[in-house]
Amino acid sequence: MAEQKARVPDAKVALSTASVYPESTATAFEVAARLGYDGVEVMVWNDPVSQDVEALRRLSDHYGVPVLAVHAPCLLITQRVWSTDPWTKLQRARAAAERLGAATVVVHPPFRWQRQYARDFVRGVQRMADETDVRFAVENMYPWRYRDREALAYAPDWDVTKEDYPHFTLDLSHAATSRSDALVMADRMGGRLGHVHLADSFGSAKDEHLVPGRGDQPCAAFLERLTRSGFDGHVVVEVNTRRAMSSAEREADLAEALAFARRHLARVPDPGAVDPHRGARRP
Repeated sequence: MAEQKARVPDAKVALSTASVYPESTATAFEVAARLGYDGVEVMVWNDPVSQDVEALRRLSDHYGVPVLAVHAPCLLITQRVWSTDPWTKLQRARAAAERLGAATVVVHPPFRWQRQYARDFVRGVQRMADETDVRFAVENMYPWRYRDREALAYAPDWDVTKEDYPHFTLDLSHAATSRSDALVMADRMGGRLGHVHLADSFGSAKDEHLVPGRGDQPCAAFLERLTRSGFDGHVVVEVNTRRAMSSAEREADLAEALAFARRHLARVPDPGAVDPHRGARRP
């Protein structure tokens, strides 16, 4: 096999502030600075600091860590953050991104019960994207499962590649939860893949968000393909560290995730190598 060569990756590696939960948004900036992340993605949620653009700017300046992306508050637990109107949430997320110098707003597709929002969502996201240099990157989701039952919670669809969005966020843990092949999904996204949430999984319905390398998803192959494609978006470590027994253990997990991302983004894959996750020669 040809020797793997290293290069300087185009993609920056950021830390999602959700990755330090239940610790605070401020802690995420501190950890990102200490570990050497290129920036953070701010998950706007119930922490008041995550909702306060000036507080985020002060944290960014203090730690020398740029905000590279803003995740709009579109989770079940954030239905009342930045208004109950979903379009107002996206407008405020865009304004926050512009003021903080972030390149991307991450947004989920609507819940099915948000009928009017869902009906206008594809066209509305395109209109908002046309009004700014900030990327609106719609994130792949998954069906909700309980035992042998499945509920389709998102509209128009959890599989965002079925719609004509300007940019996509590909979340590898979500791909596993939906029982999708992340590499195939990335192929369907093509040049509109603008943002990545890096996490591993065994495909549990619980959406595991494991440290990359600890599950069975093709995280390494995915990152190496990003490098080969010239991807210049951001790779965001979004992992679940709630089971960490201490801040030191959480930080060790996040250091491991950063090292994994940097190692595989810096490789130039051998085009003739066999990809163990696909069982065939890489295209």
